[in-house]
Amino acid sequence: MERVNHLLQRLLGNQRFKQRYEQMKRYILEHPDVQPFLRAHERQLSADAVDRSLMKLYEFIEQHGNCRQCPGLERCNNMLPGYHPNLVVNGGRIDVEYDRCPKKVQHDERKQQESLIQSMFMPREILRASLSDVDLNDDGRIKAIRFAERFVAEYEPGKKMKGLYLHGSFGVGKTYLLAAIANELAKRNVSSLIVYVPELFREMKHSLQDQTMNEKLDYIKKVPVLMLDDLGAEAMSSWVRDDVFGPILQYRMFENLPTFFTSNFDMQQLAHHLTYSQRGEEEKVKAARIMERIRYLAYPIEITGPNRREQNI
Repeated sequence: MERVNHLLQRLLGNQRFKQRYEQMKRYILEHPDVQPFLRAHERQLSADAVDRSLMKLYEFIEQHGNCRQCPGLERCNNMLPGYHPNLVVNGGRIDVEYDRCPKKVQHDERKQQESLIQSMFMPREILRASLSDVDLNDDGRIKAIRFAERFVAEYEPGKKMKGLYLHGSFGVGKTYLLAAIANELAKRNVSSLIVYVPELFREMKHSLQDQTMNEKLDYIKKVPVLMLDDLGAEAMSSWVRDDVFGPILQYRMFENLPTFFTSNFDMQQLAHHLTYSQRGEEEKVKAARIMERIRYLAYPIEITGPNRREQNI
């Protein structure tokens, strides 16, 4: 420390350096970003304390200036990207503390929400869906949105609550609605899982080989809010229906765990679809048992409208 002080004394003895130092000091102390803080704390800070804190004040001016000309969180130029500086008095001296800026807060909240929405075999972009962006151009959508808003507002773990069975033609926005509901739940820190059903059943078959089926099945059974997308898109084997799908629904019935579905089939059509196995065997009783569980878990709402996928081509 003595060497540093000695060096400063030598530098200050240099007339040229002294002039530059005084210019810099005047620039810092007269800077409009610093003046309000100095006036507000003039009784707490001696002239010597302010002199010893010039570098901290300069750091604040630079970092605060970066924030004023913010190019966005991805290109933040601050020492701590996403954090803006605040001047504080600490032990009789001036210091700089950093807090998350509004853009960083928004970014972190979005990441937190995304972490609450788990997905299996679903495109990641669908998980940014929003109820506010849903077209209210048919009764089904209006009913679904009203139900979703009420569901999100009233959701409590363990409370008996039905989900939705959204059915309708290809591309009318059923999956988007599910993802939008998941996002609204995430804002309330409620975890959900959206699963593309055909791939799920294929994955379960493959899991028999590496003996992870029970672990995966257990996870799907117990997730707070489960969303099964595109039920009935492919023929279901007796094994999948009775040893995978049935146990999932049964567990969620008993534990009052909300479950949502989408399908191109209405419930009557789905019942017929489930009646016939991949081998063509007719199993009405087993299909009826599955349908009973689906009806217990979800209200059916038909979604109509044009095929939005074709419109986006």
